[in-house]
Amino acid sequence: METATGEDAQSENVSITAQPVTEQLPDVADWIPEFALPAWQLIDQFPLLGALVVAAIAVLISAFARFAFFPLAARVVGRSEGIVRNVLIAQLEKPLTTTVLYFGLTLAVKAAQLPLGTDILIQALLSVIVVSWMRAALRLSSELLDQLGAQPRFAAVEERTMPLFDLSAKLLTILFGSYALLLIWGINPVGWLASAGIVGIAVGFAAKDTLANLFSGFFIVADAPYKIGDYINLDSGERGKVSAIGLRSTRLMTRDDIEITIPNGVIAAAKIVNESGGPARQMRQRIPVGVAYGSDVDQVCEVLLQVGLVNPEVRERPEPRVRMRGFGASSLDFELLVWIENPEDGGRIKHDLLMATYKALHEAGIEIPYAKQDVYIKEMPSAR
Repeated sequence: METATGEDAQSENVSITAQPVTEQLPDVADWIPEFALPAWQLIDQFPLLGALVVAAIAVLISAFARFAFFPLAARVVGRSEGIVRNVLIAQLEKPLTTTVLYFGLTLAVKAAQLPLGTDILIQALLSVIVVSWMRAALRLSSELLDQLGAQPRFAAVEERTMPLFDLSAKLLTILFGSYALLLIWGINPVGWLASAGIVGIAVGFAAKDTLANLFSGFFIVADAPYKIGDYINLDSGERGKVSAIGLRSTRLMTRDDIEITIPNGVIAAAKIVNESGGPARQMRQRIPVGVAYGSDVDQVCEVLLQVGLVNPEVRERPEPRVRMRGFGASSLDFELLVWIENPEDGGRIKHDLLMATYKALHEAGIEIPYAKQDVYIKEMPSAR
């Protein structure tokens, strides 16, 4: 059996762990101005004293930034409206002051030259900085999206695309933050990514339905066949108002006040009829009417038109109209066309229009034909 040489073992170890972050940090002397280098060289002969000096300077700079610089910047920028005043100044204050303080403490720990625990302390302090920026980025992405969505010039950021941008920003923040934390703790993420790929394949087969719903949710948010508040019909029979759009499922509130949760994978493969879609929310309602042959067609049009005009829930613009659609087997086929404001009220308004149509035709003496059969006996059977 062949054994790995020392060089191979060393390369294998490098693939698992990255270079320690302590060795990559600059010395405190690299941050000292030239005129102060002699004084620092004198202080540096006493490591603990040098560490206290560096820590004190970091605390002072952090306090100045928090209590003087950022309040002054907020007052200066506060005279103008915009994203900078509302978001950046407020959300960047904490991570920037945290960075100054903890990075200064990191340099202080390195200058102290402790016999034990230097690497762990430095890694912990740098991790606090990364976590602080991750939390700020998560908050900042949400705030920026809210601000951009409120401005008409950013047409791409609206209510339907907001969840997509928000989730993408959060995923990128977590990925980059996790990558930085792995590097800080001396872990090379390449091997972890390779292992995660193998695990991801297995998880993908086990959770293919969940992943299908997740990707369908992305496409629904991006393509926007409907939005929250729209009234939709599915070819599977579900009908209701969209109450929530998630990355895994969509919820519909039916007219029975029952909430239906439908997986996005099902909706993505279904035919969707959006009654609230189009240039406006209002919807045209059709009322088919059949009258007997021999009726006065002009009178029928006037009666039906009056039914549409007197209904208070029918829109005046576009105005109601009546159309003759054809010659039926036993009736003249007409259609009353009206526009209503909310699609979810269509059933109730259609009921009112049908009731009013029947009464109006009855009062006008216009017959509504119905199917009937006359039986003629050609010859009576003979009695035996």
